[in-house]
Amino acid sequence: MRTKTLGNSDLEISRIGFGAWALGGGWDYGWGSQESSDSIRAVHHAIDSGINWIDTAPVYGLGHSEAVVGEALKSLSDKPYVFTKCGFVWDENDEVTPQLAADSVRMEIEGSLRRLGVETIDLYQVHYPNPEELIEEAWRAMEDARAAGKIRYLGVSNFSIEQIQTVAEIAPVTSIQPQYSMIFTEDEQDLLPYCEQHSIGIINYSPMGSGMLTGKMSRERMANLADDDWRKDPEKAPQFAEPRLSRNLGLANIAADIAQELGWTVPEVAIAWTLHNPAITGAIVGLRSVEQVDGVLRAPEVELSTEHMTRIRTYIEQNP
Repeated sequence: MRTKTLGNSDLEISRIGFGAWALGGGWDYGWGSQESSDSIRAVHHAIDSGINWIDTAPVYGLGHSEAVVGEALKSLSDKPYVFTKCGFVWDENDEVTPQLAADSVRMEIEGSLRRLGVETIDLYQVHYPNPEELIEEAWRAMEDARAAGKIRYLGVSNFSIEQIQTVAEIAPVTSIQPQYSMIFTEDEQDLLPYCEQHSIGIINYSPMGSGMLTGKMSRERMANLADDDWRKDPEKAPQFAEPRLSRNLGLANIAADIAQELGWTVPEVAIAWTLHNPAITGAIVGLRSVEQVDGVLRAPEVELSTEHMTRIRTYIEQNP
């Protein structure tokens, strides 16, 4: 699989990575229950197929996603890069709160190392800049852990340009995770060009719009999603509720038409559209089964013509 250097690091990452959100199972922002055995098979198949990095976070399943990834890593002789995050903690009642105090970040690092079963985390990221007044404190704690050999590179997720500049004064920012897809294009104007100009790698999440751009989403499927699927909550997922639902299903239909014309899958077309932006290093693709892995592997090879790109862009501009 094609690779690209991640920002200012020496990490040569595959153009798509394994997003482990769904491996957390049925938590508040999950996609319903998930068998760990299916997760492990999916991870192994992805690595065997050329994907060489996994992105997870402690809050995904309240530690469960990291634990499953750690279990999957045990039997792999060729280990992938492992990326995880800090910034959310939970109590004995599973109530999640944002926290970036230095002591909390240090505890999160140790917890992630233990669950993942690794000595060093390849990329450690601030999940959200919340509370914003603590991002510098968190970054210093992360830089101390990097100096101690527990982390290789530091990254951010969901940061603004100003927030990137703030922490970059303390230690270099290797990468950022923004939400970027045909559905979410807001960062094209400023953030993506800024990061490209400053050699900050970009690994975009939700390139398939959290399942909207898979060719399988419909109003009927929305109605039949599991009750614990976060996409059923209009407050958490307004893109899956009207009036955005109709607009986004229209985008999905265009992607499906192009996929049929080219002989690719709809997810591959959706992911390829994001990889077409030269600022993007790699796309985080949420995966939970061997079949889903097989449905996205060729995405870096998809060549979208000028006509295809124009068709998509015209729809986006006409339906803001």
